[in-house]
Amino acid sequence: MDLDLRKLRYFVAVAEHLNFGRAAEALHIAQPVLSRQIRALETELKVQLFDRSPKGTVLTPGGEQLLSDARPLLAQASALLRRVGVADTFTVGFMPGLIVTPAARLLASRHPGLRVDVRRTTWDDQVEVIHDGRVDAGYVRLPVPADGLRILPLFTEPRVAVLPATHRLAGKESVLEADLSGERRVQHTDTPGIRSVEEKLEHVAMHGGVAILPLSTATFYSREDLVHVPIEDIAPNEVALAWSAHRQTPLIAEFAEIVTTAVMATVTATAQQG
Repeated sequence: MDLDLRKLRYFVAVAEHLNFGRAAEALHIAQPVLSRQIRALETELKVQLFDRSPKGTVLTPGGEQLLSDARPLLAQASALLRRVGVADTFTVGFMPGLIVTPAARLLASRHPGLRVDVRRTTWDDQVEVIHDGRVDAGYVRLPVPADGLRILPLFTEPRVAVLPATHRLAGKESVLEADLSGERRVQHTDTPGIRSVEEKLEHVAMHGGVAILPLSTATFYSREDLVHVPIEDIAPNEVALAWSAHRQTPLIAEFAEIVTTAVMATVTATAQQG
């Protein structure tokens, strides 16, 4: 039996979102099309991959097994295309607030025939795009599921509370987590309809509450009606470079070396300024 890699990629998206609607949005296809493709895959494999009920969607044992096998298969297929010259691009994923341009430019300068692209990711898909080959390496914000990944820690940064400019804590130099007790937390996992930083900040500006973000993200998305205040006693956000453990290519290794060198140079410069 020939396995359709496109259907396999669709399956992985549904398995990671456990929601057909969100998976369809991530894949940029209509939900009915996605549902038909999954049913076709189940028919081809002669196994039910998902249990669907009013309570939600869950993987069956057969689905869990396919997911563990599908990720490395998709990564290997993507790597094969690159090795035979079908793809001449190297794509870097990045989370909001992280600047990847210098490292991406340096890689491109070393390989004139290589097109280096970038792709903005979210908490929902920062790992998914690595597993399915849409990016070769990604700047991720930890924690992430480490299964099937190589993870290179890069740096940490403080997290801040983002508040309306009229909030009672807006003028503070810093706050403690206890100061935020009783405040409504605006998080994409808890607030329906929020899938991006922009939506999160709009929600805070319109309805109040507090969003906790890495400092670089809050700074990048600065706006007059919101302020950010450092939180003294909360763990910092950790940033890492991640790529598929099943792809050991010279370009990925070279890019990891470029990123490591850049981070070390920044740390040294900061220490000298201090």
